[in-house]
Amino acid sequence: MAETKMNVQLIAHTQVSRSFLDTFVPCGDETDGQAVALTAIRTCYSANKPTEIVAKEGAKYFGSKASDGGAGTDADRLFRHIFASKHTSTLEHISFTFAIEGVSRALLAQLTRHRVGFSFSVQSQRYVRMGSDDKIGGFDYVVPDKVTSDKKADMYDFEYGMPVEDLPATDIFAEAMELSQLFYDKLREAGVPAEDARAFLPNAAATNLVMTANLTALLSFYSKRKKGRGAQAEITELAEALRREVVAVEPWTDQFFEEV
Repeated sequence: MAETKMNVQLIAHTQVSRSFLDTFVPCGDETDGQAVALTAIRTCYSANKPTEIVAKEGAKYFGSKASDGGAGTDADRLFRHIFASKHTSTLEHISFTFAIEGVSRALLAQLTRHRVGFSFSVQSQRYVRMGSDDKIGGFDYVVPDKVTSDKKADMYDFEYGMPVEDLPATDIFAEAMELSQLFYDKLREAGVPAEDARAFLPNAAATNLVMTANLTALLSFYSKRKKGRGAQAEITELAEALRREVVAVEPWTDQFFEEV
């Protein structure tokens, strides 16, 4: 059992198929996500078939400067127009799959409130036994950012078996985690199955998950959970990590995260 930190890594993201790629010659450094976005957007307005759009219209959009005088190509101008007009259903075709590790079950409860456009596969406390003697070695936990050593209270210290004055909140929290682990272990020792003993595990217990979300859903999530919107620090950290992973492979999306 130990304090843990969040780790977020992009596992996969939208890529065009080989057969689709063979139908056009890239005009520059456009990404696969942009090719999919252009196909979806122009399908709504073009007489061309979806399989023809990038081949026939790609040079116009990816090969020329933005006609509105803004930055980038005319494709960037089109994407800005779609975002501004809220026709973002066309961006739902671009998806991202993340490995999210070392987050609290409290964060998980907040995260899974975002349902539309999201899929989750979460480490189970029913099937993954959290005992000290189990393979996992006891549950790891996340310490909230406001649990700090400058906050103090008087309490009974079970480690020393005596009352302690001005015990730092960090020590109180760590002792609470140790006691949770102890009582979980004792319930398991008594013959209580893991699926019932897990009821004693705290919200701070860490978990891992795989999450897939489309671009529109991620932008909506970010708009609600980014810094300054009143969200807790842990889920704000997750929102920023997701943004970094998306922008690293689809740089053109950064402006939309900035604007939501």
